[in-house]
Amino acid sequence: MLELPPLSVYIHIPWCTKKCPYCDFNSHEVQKDLPELEYVFALCEDFDRDYAYCGNRPIESIFIGGGTPSLFSAGSFETILGHIQSKSSLAEHAEITLEANPGSVEAQKFKDYRAAGINRLSLGIQSFDDTQLRNLGRIHNANEAKRAIDYAGQAGFDNLNLDLMHGLPGQRQIEALEDLKTAIDFSPAHISWYQLTIEPNTIFYARPPLLPSESVITDVETAGNALLEEYSYIRYEVSAFSLKGKQSRHNLNYWQFGDYLGIGAGAHGKLTNVEQNRLSRTRKPVQPKNYLRSSISRDAEINWIDPASLPIEFLLNVLRTKQGFSIPMFESRTGLPFSTIRKKVGSLVMNGLLQADDGWITSTDRGFLMLNSLLQEFL
Repeated sequence: MLELPPLSVYIHIPWCTKKCPYCDFNSHEVQKDLPELEYVFALCEDFDRDYAYCGNRPIESIFIGGGTPSLFSAGSFETILGHIQSKSSLAEHAEITLEANPGSVEAQKFKDYRAAGINRLSLGIQSFDDTQLRNLGRIHNANEAKRAIDYAGQAGFDNLNLDLMHGLPGQRQIEALEDLKTAIDFSPAHISWYQLTIEPNTIFYARPPLLPSESVITDVETAGNALLEEYSYIRYEVSAFSLKGKQSRHNLNYWQFGDYLGIGAGAHGKLTNVEQNRLSRTRKPVQPKNYLRSSISRDAEINWIDPASLPIEFLLNVLRTKQGFSIPMFESRTGLPFSTIRKKVGSLVMNGLLQADDGWITSTDRGFLMLNSLLQEFL
């Protein structure tokens, strides 16, 4: 039987200064003045409509992503967060994250974000190599990236994530590890370190750059994982590393098949309906102008998840984590008995891809390396 999991809120800010050639997110280059006040009003209204279906459930985390959210003022986020707090049960120590671009911030802006109630910052560094930053179409350079990290510390952000990519055009192992070592030297609480992938509907997809070979990427990941471990960064998800106790609570809720409201243009959400014993996914209108048109136009597109696809939907998330999942978690978050997947899990345990210990199922080291193939077994 379904039980209610933790609830988070994702807020999408869809504008950026420049669209990066690898980006397939719902982001739109700023053509003229941002409709900031209008959008903030729409977000507050959007939240009210969605939260009305949640029965005053406590909100454990908020993540403001984009686009480039740091194009908005601290005052706008203070308004949004204040509205959410006044209309909902926001957990006392809720994690509230803001994504920021090093090219769109200055020291005072970070201090204002902190004062507005944001307690976790995620900086889109991607690389500390100026050539690679130009290849990636980023608007900042290496010095600006380092300066932004210093600003974050001065503003009081002790819960800081740095986003870094590897497998960049023409990148050698020594260069990828130098990027990683530079990030580690700043001692952030969290590092998201992931491979550049070429996605449809991007500039890189239309004009693919020359990327390192799979063997080079494998060597980079092996050496990089060892380097992060050496400096006490725990790999708790495929591309997420943190110091002890500094895992992203918001992202963990995604990976543990929790619930989340998605507000803003193109935002996605997932909700559990215990009364109807089913789950839904939601999406808001993608185009900002359509989203802003009226409250009716920003109604969510709702898709009920087919019970037959629930096991793979659940496993696609939880097996990304080193923690894995418990049998009660599977049953309470899918509404299905564990017998639905018991035979396949047993087979994968026998083959050394999964391990079962005291009611918890996790990937083995080998299974983690072959995660895509492992998941295919459940299709």
